[in-house]
Amino acid sequence: MAGAGSLDLPVVDLASPDLHAAAAAVRQACVEHGFFYVTNHGVVAGLLDAVFAESSGFFSLPMEEKMALRRSSNHRGYTPPYAEKLDAASQFKGDLKESFYIGPTGDGEHVDLNQWPSEDLFPSWKKTMKLYQSTVLDAGKRILSLIALSLDLDAEFFQKIGALNCPSAFVRLLHYPGEVNESDSGNYGASAHSDYGMITLLATDGTPGLQICREKDRHPQVWEDVHHIDGSTLHRVVAVGKERYSVAFFLDPNPDFVVQCFESCCSEANPPRFPPIRSGDYLKERLSATYK
Repeated sequence: MAGAGSLDLPVVDLASPDLHAAAAAVRQACVEHGFFYVTNHGVVAGLLDAVFAESSGFFSLPMEEKMALRRSSNHRGYTPPYAEKLDAASQFKGDLKESFYIGPTGDGEHVDLNQWPSEDLFPSWKKTMKLYQSTVLDAGKRILSLIALSLDLDAEFFQKIGALNCPSAFVRLLHYPGEVNESDSGNYGASAHSDYGMITLLATDGTPGLQICREKDRHPQVWEDVHHIDGSTLHRVVAVGKERYSVAFFLDPNPDFVVQCFESCCSEANPPRFPPIRSGDYLKERLSATYK
């Protein structure tokens, strides 16, 4: 793989009064990069700081305490290092990162299936995570409205077809180690992968390491560093010799929603590449291939 260069990604202002210009910027970013920054997303710095503080506190616990909340079959809870292998071609047994999944929290029609750390140790954890999840969900819905407009659809298209009726909305806290063992030399915090669902919103602590590859079929692949700014392309996280924390938010349709190609995106000469599938079935299939 070719060495990493530097990349300046587009910036989309979610508070822009010109929705069609913002939608055009989203379309160009998705076509050319697969990634973009968003500003005026509604997540205040104090809330993000609180999320990172709770995350750091949990990941600093002894392994046996973290394993008491090990990820359930419903993908809630703690995932230890090496449990996930995003790149099937990797020579290593798994990626270096550890993580913690938080799914829908029981508001609305969802049942709360989450595993919550002890309130004695983390009295503000649940409140902080629920507030962050709801705030980022609002931002995600605004981005989806821009995506709909970019496809010449109504801004409320995804809401009207039922994709966002009790969506599958997951927060994933991530911790990447600083020091790595000699046996892990060359391993990745998160090996090369593309995300599975509708959109992913990623907040980082400013530590470098995130890279994207815009042309996955190019040989050799060219990887570019993504810089942090205040405020699903192939990507990975490289080890940089420093601890790194990030928070991913995965927004996917209701698990029973049937995902299929838009009529405007296919024709007799250009038929859909994939058959219709339930959102939940697709995610289950992809996750099964990732966790061994």
